[in-house]
Amino acid sequence: MSYYQHHVFFCVNQRDDGSQCCNQHDAEGMRGYAKDCIKKLNLSGKGKVRINLAGCLDRCAEGPVMVVYPDNVWYTYIDKTDIDEIISEHIQNGRVVERLKI
Repeated sequence: MSYYQHHVFFCVNQRDDGSQCCNQHDAEGMRGYAKDCIKKLNLSGKGKVRINLAGCLDRCAEGPVMVVYPDNVWYTYIDKTDIDEIISEHIQNGRVVERLKI
């Protein structure tokens, strides 16, 4: 058994040359929002959920990227509503959000 039930990584990479990257889509803000939601739901900590930042996950052309381990599910998102849906459906209920999967 892993230390966390779910370990969620948000790419927050910022490219200096101005080319497509996750941080152009407020990835750091979305990560902070997800972290706050997980805490409010009392889902953070050992045996539960950890929200982390990541450097480039090399999927920049597909929009902002987050990945949920150990399920190995990669998502893109547009706004907080998408983050809420991923938390509710995937993290809390174990159902992959197919429309956001990449």
